[in-house]
Amino acid sequence: MRQAAAAAAYHRCMEEPRIGRRQPDGAAQDRYPGVVDLDRVVEPVEFAAQASVEGRAWIAGLPALVDRLGRRWRLQVEGGVAARGYHGVVVPVRRGDERCVLKLTWPAERTVDEARALAAWRGQGAVLLLEADPKAGALLLERLDTTRTLDSLDLRAAAEVAGSLLRRLAIPAPEGVRPLRAVAAAIGVSLPGRQARLGRPVPERWLATAGGLADELGARAGDRLVHADLHYGNVLAGTREPWLAIDPKPVAGDPEHAVPELLWTRVDELEDATAIRRLLAVLAGSGELDGEKARGWAIVRCVDYWLWGLENGLTEDPKRCRRILAALT
Repeated sequence: MRQAAAAAAYHRCMEEPRIGRRQPDGAAQDRYPGVVDLDRVVEPVEFAAQASVEGRAWIAGLPALVDRLGRRWRLQVEGGVAARGYHGVVVPVRRGDERCVLKLTWPAERTVDEARALAAWRGQGAVLLLEADPKAGALLLERLDTTRTLDSLDLRAAAEVAGSLLRRLAIPAPEGVRPLRAVAAAIGVSLPGRQARLGRPVPERWLATAGGLADELGARAGDRLVHADLHYGNVLAGTREPWLAIDPKPVAGDPEHAVPELLWTRVDELEDATAIRRLLAVLAGSGELDGEKARGWAIVRCVDYWLWGLENGLTEDPKRCRRILAALT
């Protein structure tokens, strides 16, 4: 029961960025507009809060929530615009001369782990947390340059930065962060049933390899704080440091666990299997990571993501997972 709950929580945490990259046939890639008027920020139907009575009440209360937090933290809203994602909104604000953003998330409990991780990092390699009210789903963060992410760099340069960030962020995990060993065990247990329900899309030898590696890697997982959603779009240009990570979905384990997303998010730029293996080597080398452990996690997470993608209607990412698995097995 605990393993199943750990797996479900892990996949819920991964859901927002995955849905943002969903590519159904004939549909636009950008499902969620970036900057809109605050009054219109919750109009699109694909917004988590609109799925429940409680969520819709949260939407209706957003102006009052912004006002209340503004008074409490002495903030001034800038420009009346906000960025939005599947689970919340980000409002540009000032506190005196300090340029910040107010991040409001639904459901509010999603904020707990993010605040915990950002507080532990203290701005070292990650966006600086200035204030937090997890019960309200509110974080006050330093403002970064949203127009510049690691997607703007060529792939090798981006991978070198991302790899080094993985190492920097791998500090001792604070109490309360989900243990990677429980997540890995739950993934391993779930694979056969999901494979059967989907008509066995993954070659059986890959499925068996992933299950064995999930057991092995999970059993000897470490205790480092890991940003488990460190794709290139989640690293923004800063002023204190050139590049800073945002939007962590933390786990307590090994930084090698975070490597697969840095493979599949830009694998379309790679010509062949050799190039995929070379990218893995760059990520591992830049982050002083265990190359075999990174390869193992890539196999586990690509099989898991392949099945998850099919379960949730993704069409392109399962193909990307197949490419990576073919190169690494």
